[in-house]
Amino acid sequence: MLIDLSHTIQNQLITYKGLPAPVICDFLSRELSKNFYDEGTTFQIAKIEMVSNTGTYVDCPFHRFEDGQDVSEVELERFAELEGIVIAIPFAERLDIGPEQFVGFDIKDKAVLVHTGWAQHWNTDLYFEGHPYLTQAAAEYLRDAGVKLVGIDSHNIDDTAGRSRPVHTTLLGAGILIVEHLCNLEALPQAGFKFSAVPPKFKGVGTFPVRAMARVY
Repeated sequence: MLIDLSHTIQNQLITYKGLPAPVICDFLSRELSKNFYDEGTTFQIAKIEMVSNTGTYVDCPFHRFEDGQDVSEVELERFAELEGIVIAIPFAERLDIGPEQFVGFDIKDKAVLVHTGWAQHWNTDLYFEGHPYLTQAAAEYLRDAGVKLVGIDSHNIDDTAGRSRPVHTTLLGAGILIVEHLCNLEALPQAGFKFSAVPPKFKGVGTFPVRAMARVY
């Protein structure tokens, strides 16, 4: 069974406050395409203008580091079919997620998905402020534990109240991918699934939207 963990990207939907919303429109409409094809045959070609931090997206090392791997350089195996684990840390209980929240879990070589429940605020003003995040100590713990990827259903894996981004720096510096703005994590079991979040193969891009999903077995 496949479970979709991605938000739908729509015209003018803001993902990250301060960044422009995507513009999705027709480049070639079905009506105009009638001029090029036989009667009864129409096509639509869409035009999309957006920043790469849109919807549910994956961060690769190049997002943070000039000499890091971009999305075209990261091996496909690091995006797809990763053994996954969900760790539930409800935002009503805490916003700052420290290393103690991961102690006792088998996380080595896994995609660790942090389920805070913050996705319920998606597409509202509340989503951007006071969101749950990982601390630097948590990122260092995950790095040292040998995880392959860290995902979260929140506005940012870092605390955006300040200007530093220690979690991005720690994880991406170790080659550990980050997936932000996940959703539907409540539909997953704690373990027993494979996680995938595969972006298109763009050169010179460190972040890009993905169709994040889990295959439960």
